[in-house]
Amino acid sequence: MAKKHESNGGNADRTDRLLAEWQAERPELDAAAMAVVGRLLSIGRHLEARANAALKPLGLHYTDLDVLATLRRGGKPYRRTPTELRDSVLITSGAMTACLDRLERNGLIARVADPNDRRSSAAELTSEGRKLIDKAIAVRFREAAEALAVLSESECVRLAGLLKKLGIGLEA
Repeated sequence: MAKKHESNGGNADRTDRLLAEWQAERPELDAAAMAVVGRLLSIGRHLEARANAALKPLGLHYTDLDVLATLRRGGKPYRRTPTELRDSVLITSGAMTACLDRLERNGLIARVADPNDRRSSAAELTSEGRKLIDKAIAVRFREAAEALAVLSESECVRLAGLLKKLGIGLEA
């Protein structure tokens, strides 16, 4: 028998409402997993929108920040190939090219010959790019902490562990 979805008392959210509608229309379906998956997808959209809003005054989009941060956290010489960047930020090849073009136009990265493969180039942070990412990452970390302010420290630790377990399971 399908599990009945239970909402959180008077604190129903959008996912509770959607699941209640499915329960009414298709009570034989077990929608319990969607209580988690639906919320994760919704939360992801909210978090990305918050990040974009926080970064907008700096003239950055979340994807730009992700690429610049990947270059910065790798240490000197702050350089990576497009393939290494794509693996780190999980965007398509076309989206990566567009992002790198935009960052180069804005003087935040330079394309340099890849010392390991003369046929390709790597992206390298410029001094302007390094200054901007150092400022932007502080903004981003503050915004992330604010987004989690509704949770206690122990709840954040537990949630991080559960999300890590889920992520590892999905990648297997």
